[in-house]
Amino acid sequence: MEIKHISHFQNLSGCKLFGLMPDNEEIYSFELRNKNGMKVQIINYGATVTSLQIPLSNGKLVDVVLGFDNLQAYLDSYSLPSAPYFGTTVGRYAGRIHNASFTINNKTFKLLGNNNGNTLHGGDFGFGRKVWNVTDITGGENPSITLGLLSENLDESFPGEMHVYLTYTLTEENELKLDYSATTTEDTVINLTHHSYFNLEGHDALVLDQEMFIKSAKMLETDDNNIPTGNFVDLTNHVFDFRTEKKCPFPIDNSFVINSKTEVVAKLISSKNNLQMSVYTDQPSVHIYVGGNCFDTLKGKENTDYKAQSGICFETQNFPDAPNHEHFPNAVLRKDEEYTQRTVYRFENLN
Repeated sequence: MEIKHISHFQNLSGCKLFGLMPDNEEIYSFELRNKNGMKVQIINYGATVTSLQIPLSNGKLVDVVLGFDNLQAYLDSYSLPSAPYFGTTVGRYAGRIHNASFTINNKTFKLLGNNNGNTLHGGDFGFGRKVWNVTDITGGENPSITLGLLSENLDESFPGEMHVYLTYTLTEENELKLDYSATTTEDTVINLTHHSYFNLEGHDALVLDQEMFIKSAKMLETDDNNIPTGNFVDLTNHVFDFRTEKKCPFPIDNSFVINSKTEVVAKLISSKNNLQMSVYTDQPSVHIYVGGNCFDTLKGKENTDYKAQSGICFETQNFPDAPNHEHFPNAVLRKDEEYTQRTVYRFENLN
């Protein structure tokens, strides 16, 4: 992994000190902007999106993701009863792994049970809590930033030393494009996702009047701990059938089965702002989450009080607990293979 020191990029516009880690390591914020005025800010702590500003048809900018103004607030959020993971990159394994264990090549690996005896979002110290390296930045049209992470062997008890890269590209079509890749020195499991809470009416509004579409005929059945049973729920006549657009539900914490690598798999629509976000991915599911873990005490950016209904996550990923279900999509990354994933969030004004 080629590591360039952050100072290599500091002469670029939009690189600012964001805060200090407990060991005084400096965390920086980087801004990408396209010619339409769309802007995204990304920090190298957790490869996290802290702000995503979209130009509206009236010329105003709206920040459509929840987040914090400073690094300390992100660090502190992991001490909450349930961390919100605002805007972070989740790994090694997004979602839950039942009984905090899985088996590869007849060897069982026991993980940390950080969620009712199950593993959630890669354990206590997943990718969202790690300092990533900035390995490349491009300017001009379709500006991008690439971040890299070396996850050591048995990091959070997962086997294999893993090299992970994530490139965020801001396209001239007002898309935020995420391209992930990873390799490992031992056979392991992987499931990466992006955990922004979106709100097309601004991070200081509620999402409940916005409409959602999901191109899905079935979702994963789960037990009381939100662990997949291995069965599927037919969404015909179900309250969670979003093949016809309807208002954002609350609460929801469910994985929808999708199968379209070229078409829109999900949409969020604000008639108030005449704004639509379309989601594209090559992953087999999108996990929809509104429920916020905000405890009505969480102060976000610009001194905003975040509520459980302040944002909605579209977590494009493999199925939770796939390593423990043979009929689920493959979650094993072999040591001679490369994991890749692409997700695109596209924004457009409706009139």
